[in-house]
Amino acid sequence: MEVIIKDCAENASNLAAKIISGFIKKKPDTVLGLATGSTPLLVYKELIRLHKNEGLSFRNVTTFNLDEYAGLSPENPSSFSSYMKDNFFRHIDIPSLSTHIPDGYTKDLQSSCEEYEKKIAASGGIDLQLLGIGEDGHLAFNEPSSSLASRTRIKTLSEVTIKANASAFGGADKVPRHVITMGTGNILESKYCLLLAFGAKKASAVKNMVEGAVSASCPASALQLHRHAVIILDKPAAELLQNKDYYNYVYQNKPDWQRYE
Repeated sequence: MEVIIKDCAENASNLAAKIISGFIKKKPDTVLGLATGSTPLLVYKELIRLHKNEGLSFRNVTTFNLDEYAGLSPENPSSFSSYMKDNFFRHIDIPSLSTHIPDGYTKDLQSSCEEYEKKIAASGGIDLQLLGIGEDGHLAFNEPSSSLASRTRIKTLSEVTIKANASAFGGADKVPRHVITMGTGNILESKYCLLLAFGAKKASAVKNMVEGAVSASCPASALQLHRHAVIILDKPAAELLQNKDYYNYVYQNKPDWQRYE
């Protein structure tokens, strides 16, 4: 696990976008795993800028989102389908058929989960998975106690997650209680994981993820087992890390061929 601490969320997001851009330039048919919420918004903003101003093309890229609310149509403004279109897809040159989001509106949710995994496998698997972390350590919608080997499935949201997502629905009472989410096991199968966390509210979860025990109590801690997980933080999110000085030292002294910037 590589931990990178930047001075602010914007610089952290720009670095993440640079890493993603590098993947696409090296492998134009990259398969990206994408996340929603407030954390990746600056990343998407920078990727859009790179597309419009520097010629970064997504024409041959395939994307798979981590999750979607159950019971919401793709046209619902609070759905992750709408989020992705508004904040990313409609601003770049990716074909709509190359973007995939779990179908939370189907009557057969279990079959939908199974089909989603088949599509990922048929694409060759996810090359780079973009991630955030919940205040309670959840990864995607894998809430605390989720199996670290879990697969794409239906999950019930915790009260912590419901409150965190309340603003998108106009109140906690309007947030759907169920979602479809990739499992922690699916995430660990990605070739490269890139997780972002910003703000003091994420500091405790970040500490548990990076320096705590690998445990279903903090699903994001499973990234300690991943062969190539990069964690990019702003200073407030890194504040509780015991070894933050060491992480900074390592990043500043990387050999040239390993540097991102």
